[in-house]
Amino acid sequence: MKKLVYLILGVLFGALLCYLYLNPNNMTETPEIIKPKGVITPKEAKALDAAFNSRHQLISDSIVKRPDNRSSWYSLDDMRNYLDYAENQAKALGYTMDGVRIYLGAHANEGDQVGYTTMFLIPTGTKNLEEGSSMPLPAFKASSDISEGDGLNDGGNGEPPSANYPQ
Repeated sequence: MKKLVYLILGVLFGALLCYLYLNPNNMTETPEIIKPKGVITPKEAKALDAAFNSRHQLISDSIVKRPDNRSSWYSLDDMRNYLDYAENQAKALGYTMDGVRIYLGAHANEGDQVGYTTMFLIPTGTKNLEEGSSMPLPAFKASSDISEGDGLNDGGNGEPPSANYPQ
């Protein structure tokens, strides 16, 4: 009887070790962090922001008639969820999503108030090739907006809307 208990404990212990060893979800290895192309320094960001001042002043003074919005804020959760959502939607529409394009837009006017400037994201990608396509190499396909795909807007305005970088 005592040997049977040891046998059962040994099998359970072995199964636990196999589970911990073979289960990829238990890996504690940190994924490699890759610096994306186009990362800029805070100094470069300030220079870009300063170069926009004259355009912002022109828009604010002649069109909006108040200090216009200069930025949009999106939470990390909203960005990650949107990218997953847009990639899934692109696949369903027959595209391979390869990025997003950020557009400037304006909210609708409210009464006599001109709407604030906004920025919105649109997924980009390439149409998947059909079997028997005459296209010889898919590498020549240009990425374009996925016009049937949903965009992301409704980011928060700057505080105040006309605030420069950094806020």
